[in-house]
Amino acid sequence: MPYAFGNGDRCQGQAAALRLRQAIARTEDVTREQTPVGRHPEEADDVLGTFATDGALGFDPFPFLRALHAAGSRAVVIGQVAGIMQGSAELTGDLDLLWDGTSDEADALRDALARCGCTELPDLTREQVGYRVTGAGGDLSTPALPWGDMDVTTCLTRAETTRDPEGFAIRYAALDDLIRMRRALGRPKDHRRADELVRLRT
Repeated sequence: MPYAFGNGDRCQGQAAALRLRQAIARTEDVTREQTPVGRHPEEADDVLGTFATDGALGFDPFPFLRALHAAGSRAVVIGQVAGIMQGSAELTGDLDLLWDGTSDEADALRDALARCGCTELPDLTREQVGYRVTGAGGDLSTPALPWGDMDVTTCLTRAETTRDPEGFAIRYAALDDLIRMRRALGRPKDHRRADELVRLRT
């Protein structure tokens, strides 16, 4: 069943989805003449991130985001895609999601993954696992994953929701939660992106 807005959802209109669409168009323009270098997103360094990997080539998270909506998933976009949706100018090459670890949500994720060409479904009993679908890849994480000194459970309940122009909903991390997640991870790219997000808040 497609995801439906609930009473607790914080709908922010279409602005966040439009920011992401603009960023994906920029990514396509910037990488159009690039050739693969044999570096996968999971091999990204702590400074440049996944945009400097082959993950940026052909990166298009929208089919998977649409499939998540169609499957009724309440997974929350985190990482730099969420940063872009909050206004960050830095591009990325992966789509990371936070989900609650329940069996119902696992079923919804498997449905969405299968819809988008995932032939080897990841082991969703793990607190973090990588995935790959047509157009995107990244990590699926639950609150059981250690996140510095931060409990990310509340990021699921405080997530914001945007409506894509094509009619599907996307849930993504709230700005303050995203800043806290960046600070908790503490890599150079996290501090840089957290600083940018703080400037967007003021």
